[in-house]
Amino acid sequence: MPLHDWTRVEAYAYHDFRIGWLVAIRRVLNDGALPPGYYARAEQTLRTMGPDVLTLQSKEPDTTRPGGTVLTVPAAPPRVAIAATGAPRVPAFAQKRLAIRHSSDDRLVAIVELVSPGNTSSAQPLREFVKKVVTAVDAGIHALVIDPFPPGKRDPNGLHGVIWPRLGGAPYTRPDDKPLALAAYESGDAAGSPHRCYVQPLAVGDPLPDMPLFLRPDEYVYAPLERAYQAAYADVLPQDRAKLEPR
Repeated sequence: MPLHDWTRVEAYAYHDFRIGWLVAIRRVLNDGALPPGYYARAEQTLRTMGPDVLTLQSKEPDTTRPGGTVLTVPAAPPRVAIAATGAPRVPAFAQKRLAIRHSSDDRLVAIVELVSPGNTSSAQPLREFVKKVVTAVDAGIHALVIDPFPPGKRDPNGLHGVIWPRLGGAPYTRPDDKPLALAAYESGDAAGSPHRCYVQPLAVGDPLPDMPLFLRPDEYVYAPLERAYQAAYADVLPQDRAKLEPR
């Protein structure tokens, strides 16, 4: 299924789809894409209503549940158009932070962010979104950012163009014919190894590729984005489909 132009519908229509897409990604990850010992959970920030981020956490492995195959970067480099390594880092001291969770102390290993128009609607939410991703990756949490919207005046090279330099990477210039982007961020290890990114530029009408989702440095699984997108799109309302699929 090709990626649709979500600027054709109102923000609330995309928000409705986005919730379904996030839940569908959670389902396919927990139904076998993740290896035993990992699970995905939809969470929300205090500023939003409804789920807005998918978190991956580790627990004691359930050896009775089948799981996805973990790949390593040296043996099976992620299938993306662009792979880049950031500048060497100075190892940081462990930072204390407060996390509010429900009866769980399971370790957070990765986040999946589905971008919405509100993330770049003004300078403040853009700063907050970028800070959230950069802070997570700098703290050892891997990230996958799914951005189905074209760049704006505040992010002329897309969100990846804002995020990557703040993680020690070189400036990114988006291809003119592929203004959208999926970006996976592999957090460097505690010894100070550089962060790495894996980017797939896209255009409206392109199929969604599976993207690497890192669990540990050098180790990842593929997140089945296309399958989840198809499942969520099946519930799009007819009036919204009419705008997304113009005759």
